[in-house]
Amino acid sequence: MRMNLLAETGRCLLCLEPACTAACRRGIDAGRILRAVQFENSAGAGRILGDKTCQDCDAPCETACRRGQLDYPVHIKDVMQAVADRKPEEHNSSSGNVLALDFMGVACENPFFLSSSVVGSSYEMVARAFRLGWAGVSYKTISKLDIREASPRYAALAKDGTPFVGFKNIEQLSDCSYEENLEILHRLKQEFPSKVIVASIMGRNVEEWEQMAADMERAGADIIECNFSCPQMVGEKLGAEIGENPDFVAMYTAAVRRGTRLPVLAKMTPNITHMEVPARAAIRSGADGVAAINTIKSIMNINLDSYASEPDVQGKCAEGGYSGKAVKPIALRFINDLKQDKELSAIPISGMGGIENWRDAAEFLALGCGNLQITTAVMQYGYRIIEDLTEGLADYITQMGMTSVSNLIGRALPHIVRPEALNRETIEYPKFQRSLCISCGRCVISCQDGGHQALHLDGKGLPVMDVKKCVGCHLCRLICPAGAVEIGKRMQKG
Repeated sequence: MRMNLLAETGRCLLCLEPACTAACRRGIDAGRILRAVQFENSAGAGRILGDKTCQDCDAPCETACRRGQLDYPVHIKDVMQAVADRKPEEHNSSSGNVLALDFMGVACENPFFLSSSVVGSSYEMVARAFRLGWAGVSYKTISKLDIREASPRYAALAKDGTPFVGFKNIEQLSDCSYEENLEILHRLKQEFPSKVIVASIMGRNVEEWEQMAADMERAGADIIECNFSCPQMVGEKLGAEIGENPDFVAMYTAAVRRGTRLPVLAKMTPNITHMEVPARAAIRSGADGVAAINTIKSIMNINLDSYASEPDVQGKCAEGGYSGKAVKPIALRFINDLKQDKELSAIPISGMGGIENWRDAAEFLALGCGNLQITTAVMQYGYRIIEDLTEGLADYITQMGMTSVSNLIGRALPHIVRPEALNRETIEYPKFQRSLCISCGRCVISCQDGGHQALHLDGKGLPVMDVKKCVGCHLCRLICPAGAVEIGKRMQKG
């Protein structure tokens, strides 16, 4: 049986106290290794396993696996063997702190911050995250508004057995008092002086924005983040309504600039066609950088019995912010727009939107972000993901021959071009690995009904391609569940 390692570890429940680890008589931390593999930190998984082996073991870990109470246990022994089979050099760790970097003049031990949300909304939570290795926090947005939350306030979008493809929230700002939040920031900075405190604020008028910025600086914040983009806030000149209007952005950014000497981030809304327009207004008015993207306005999951949407608050719901892995392509698009703009190309960006593992993080950095913020993945998996984020990214940096994560920033930008700059005179054909094919015919279905009718099955149930009809769209490669279709030769058309 060929095992899809990521698919199999994706079945792991990532338990708080893994029963598989407790059951192992050989001292293998199976739960931690499964988590490392799931978050694509394969080298880290190898380092954790070391020279231990599961050979000649009756796999008590699988008997203990809580997944078995739902359907069947994770094939833990097979996963451990796959980790052990990797080449030893793939388990080498990076040397030195290659993740340290400077962001807007502020030293960061790594690029990973908690974004402004429930994951950074109290002293106890942020302190615990800092101790685990998070470099900073954009503390949940502080205001002088009377915040009263709805219940429930979250909903998730599922697909193909994955329960958390996308996430919706209707949560608003910090519900702690203004004075309490100032004290929390002060305490955090006193106890964790090397960590970066970003004070996210939202005012109701010019005077309030200016005063709040000054208060945050006195409390010990390192950076001020202007929340111009919360889609759940309603009312004149609040939340996303600010970010949609360059005049509001300019007015409030200027007020914050008058109130503080600290670096200022303008947090942009994606609920707009051209984010670079309000971003320019922010920079011209005194902001030092941009944070993008905030969540996307959404309606999710209509119940076809009651017709209520989720989250269902006594049969009613409202637009809320959409986040999670599904929004990553949208976030990257907006970040590219900002970095390709001549006026904004050198402006620091704090990137967010769908980052779950180190590969996601590396993509944001490669598109020009100098700092990263994460919420939804933490809500799913906990602060502990910082281990695989930092290990995986540091290993990648070292393996690519870079000396610092700063060397990665912006490397992908030259490869993003306008549509008219693409080569349209050649075709890159798919290549079929018939030895891997399982004869499911999915490629033929997709090509016949969604492509150019270039595939059919032969008498053995294997795909055959008509070169004259194939346009090189690669739908077959993307749809194949067995990985039996690869990139082939590129040839001139006609």
